[in-house]
Amino acid sequence: MNSHTDPIIKLTFDECWELLSADIVGRLAVVVDSHPEIFPVNYILQRRSIVFRSAGGTKLWGAESERPAALEIDGYDPRTEEAWSVVARGDTELIEDQAEKDAVDALQLEPWQPGPKDYYIRLTPRALTGRRFRVNKPDVWNTRTTDRRRASFE
Repeated sequence: MNSHTDPIIKLTFDECWELLSADIVGRLAVVVDSHPEIFPVNYILQRRSIVFRSAGGTKLWGAESERPAALEIDGYDPRTEEAWSVVARGDTELIEDQAEKDAVDALQLEPWQPGPKDYYIRLTPRALTGRRFRVNKPDVWNTRTTDRRRASFE
């Protein structure tokens, strides 16, 4: 089939959770002073929510204010030549209960960035959406060497 006519396939709720559980890094989007900010975060899933750690700053401010946020992950499978994307939108909250923090630590959530990340933040999705689609086949002669699609013929 021609990728221009291939449909975009909406992922089920469970497929979105499966992709989230198979990944560990996403992009967190929050609104600060009426404009969007995006931060990479490493995360774990706990009880159908997304948990990450943070130092003080914008992410913490958003969680303390129980602000809405979104987390997005995406990927590409060179075997199937399909790309996918999952977006979780919901509210953030600061985890203050030590037993909850211990439960998160037991799931091995370790910050990647050096420095103290003493604050545990939970994003509880109110909406979880995803899609999968076939990508255009790369042109072996014209596709950049850094393009992930090249893996299908290398």
